[in-house]
Amino acid sequence: MKVTMLATTCEKTNCPTIYKTDRGTVLVQGETPTGHGLKIPAHEGLVEIPMDLIIEAFGGRLGV
Repeated sequence: MKVTMLATTCEKTNCPTIYKTDRGTVLVQGETPTGHGLKIPAHEGLVEIPMDLIIEAFGGRLGV
């Protein structure tokens, strides 16, 4: 899989980041939230990222 960074919140590699893949998908790096009360299947997970990262990565395409 080829991965290209779309946006990040810092210049380090351990920050919330959004990547696009050559598979037509998006990868999201962020914190694993707790205390949300949701029932998530074992094969899935949640990732919490700042809204400003979404806007930076997709703002022009989302009309934000």
